Amino acid sequence: MAKFGDHPALPQALEALLMEQVHTVFLKADCPPRVKQGSIGQLKLIEVESDTDWDTLRLEALQEELVELVESNRNRSDCFLEIDRKGCQVIQLGDLRVSCAWPPFSDAREVTIVRPVAKLSIGDYELDPRLIERLADHHRGVFICGRPGSGKTTLAQAIAEYLDTEVGAMVKTMEAPRDLQLADRITQYAPLEGDLEKTAEIIFLVRPDFVIFDEVRRARDFEIFSDVRLAGVGLLGVTHANSALEAIQRLIGKVELGLVSQVLDTIIHVESGQIQQVLELRMTVKAPTGMQEELARPVIEVVEFPSGIITHEMFAFGSEIAVVPVSASAARGQLSPVQALAKEQIVQTIQQWVGVQCEVRFTSENSAKVYAPQNMIATLVGKGGENVNQLQDELGGMNLSIESFADMPEGFAKPNNRWENKQDRRSRESRDWEGRRKGSGKSERRKSRKGR
Repeated sequence: MAKFGDHPALPQALEALLMEQVHTVFLKADCPPRVKQGSIGQLKLIEVESDTDWDTLRLEALQEELVELVESNRNRSDCFLEIDRKGCQVIQLGDLRVSCAWPPFSDAREVTIVRPVAKLSIGDYELDPRLIERLADHHRGVFICGRPGSGKTTLAQAIAEYLDTEVGAMVKTMEAPRDLQLADRITQYAPLEGDLEKTAEIIFLVRPDFVIFDEVRRARDFEIFSDVRLAGVGLLGVTHANSALEAIQRLIGKVELGLVSQVLDTIIHVESGQIQQVLELRMTVKAPTGMQEELARPVIEVVEFPSGIITHEMFAFGSEIAVVPVSASAARGQLSPVQALAKEQIVQTIQQWVGVQCEVRFTSENSAKVYAPQNMIATLVGKGGENVNQLQDELGGMNLSIESFADMPEGFAKPNNRWENKQDRRSRESRDWEGRRKGSGKSERRKSRKGR
């Protein structure tokens, strides 16, 4: 690929828009040109005055000129037509990626030019030596995550060149489109016949030590990421996410829980060109925080690096994969994360079974009372307790007892007043009457003793 800032000479009107620190140029028919300008994380969208009338015909002519530049620079390996489809073309011209769109794909003809605003080395990030050592281990799966324009690709480029020059590793990339600015000896692969899975098959044959997978977006991309990593290749993926935890959650469901920590063990969150957080994943067998020891199961711990503080736990909870925050101490009077998860599962399951809402009160970390309409208790318990036993098993062995709304302690409101039936009312009135009767009997006996 081209060196940073290196591209063939462009038409003068376009070159004038590529001012200092301009990251992106936006041209749309019959609209003033706009640019994004500034440093990573501080880009601003600015409207630019131009002597050129950027109408549909001018943009069409510009696109043809850029395609001709590709043809006239066929001797350069960094000039090529990346994508050519009906309504869209993507052109690589040195360090510039040009995306062209026209009707019916877009509502009007437009040309977008993107270029990197910085070229950094691994030393510019002042990383913890332990993290650098971790990144150099080809037995790891790494995600770099962040929002668009946060500096993910810039960091990936720095790591790739560090692995190539300092570690002495064979590095390849999988990109769609190819826009990483890397040393010439790092081969960059596009989707083979439009399919990254076929690209992965070829990559195995060239025996790389590390693969950089840029833009892991779709569900199929995560599956390909998993396949490549489980083949024993060191893998670094770039994905969009607002936090390191969200990047992990994007992988859940595409990979079996037991394989998550083998596929992905390090997550780096980048914001404004700086590393904000590093998490690592560890697989262990234990009772999730807040559960009793007999409920031990495989648990993936989400740990801050390098402090070693556990922030979240991931485990199978019923039919779902739970991602639960681990707090030092639960606020007084509030449910623990595990209890909140259990309550949600109980309410949803009972709603599906019998179509009614219920209330849940925890009596300990591993036991709870479920309050429901009186006429639904037998259905919820089931023959020989089979229904409640099934629900207990889905909750990992939590002990449940089913009681009527009438037995609910004061301060608990029924989820829906219309489910109060005659049996609930009669049961409550009967207990009230019994209470008054006993109180009245005690009063009569006291009066009788005084009369003696």
